[in-house]
Amino acid sequence: MLASVLLKACLDEGIDFFTGVPDSLLKGLCNELFSVYGVEGSSHIVAHNEGGALALCAGHYLATGRPGLCYMQNSGLGNAVNPLASLMDDEVYAIPSLLVIGWRGEPGVKDEPQHVKQGAVTLGQLELLQIPYFILSPDTSDESFLSQFHQLTEKMKEEKTAAIVVRKGALKTDRTPDYRNHFRMTRETAAEIILSAASDTDIFVSTTGKLSREVFELREKMSMGHGKDFLTVGSMGHASMIACQIASEKPDRTVWCLDGDGAFLMHLGAAPIIGKRKIKNMIHVVINNGAHETVGGMPVCCGAMDIAALADAAGYPLVLKADSEQSLVNVLARAKSFEDGPVLIEVHCACGAREDLGRPTTTPIQNRNAFMDWLA
Repeated sequence: MLASVLLKACLDEGIDFFTGVPDSLLKGLCNELFSVYGVEGSSHIVAHNEGGALALCAGHYLATGRPGLCYMQNSGLGNAVNPLASLMDDEVYAIPSLLVIGWRGEPGVKDEPQHVKQGAVTLGQLELLQIPYFILSPDTSDESFLSQFHQLTEKMKEEKTAAIVVRKGALKTDRTPDYRNHFRMTRETAAEIILSAASDTDIFVSTTGKLSREVFELREKMSMGHGKDFLTVGSMGHASMIACQIASEKPDRTVWCLDGDGAFLMHLGAAPIIGKRKIKNMIHVVINNGAHETVGGMPVCCGAMDIAALADAAGYPLVLKADSEQSLVNVLARAKSFEDGPVLIEVHCACGAREDLGRPTTTPIQNRNAFMDWLA
């Protein structure tokens, strides 16, 4: 089904505010929203996390009396549970909203390991929260969709939040926005420079998405093994706190956190904790391409977040920037020689990855065991 059918149905029902965190299964919807509304107007906002998106929907409803649409990957239900249960619920403030949820890890559909549990419990979570829903499939006709959509909106008129659970391939669009930025250095090139600059005893924690996939393949290319790397394949936004505690427990070794701009923003409260703890042996690298590139490319925070300024305010003693191969080499040398960390390096990169980028061939448990054995 075309995403434009969903948008028109929403507008016909008075749902005219859209927010959320992008998901690859919702790429058709995200591309449609970006093409129609952009991300800087009053009708569409890319949120920092799913809970924040629901708060925006709540504010919209309180100000206008009209519900908003909140889109998310099903992993985002974890971030959304608190406002769903303690703010939006009809036994609290009874603020209706429409959730559009990408169903990663659907039982019987091959997906990555971090999605398997979430996929299995997605419908149960909605039922536990008493959120009415229907499932949108690739073979759902427009007529069937509109009928089920009308039933959901009738529930929303009773001041209930409702949900559409979207299967892979169910939402499409002919729109192909250009999400590119003006930077030239690729994320993979930056990761290779960083891995090559590290010492043999250095420890790496990398964030979810394509960055961890690139780290895995770079280790293969460089015949370096994988024991030094913890690949945080899920839990977007939490890699820096994992790295922070490892660095605290292993004070004689340098710990690198390879983070993303969307992940950094999703749980920004980690930054002042890291800054205040003065973890001297931690180097926090944030790859900033201004986009949720792994799940389609929609801009992060309008693509204009100043990560270096945020890190400075959070208490990082040294904050550096790089936007080219040579500038990255230069700042890495300075970061490695600095003895009063933590250090944060903001690395501006281009959007995009090579088409043949693979995925880790080891399981998360194998990654964990190899990493812990190496640390020990």
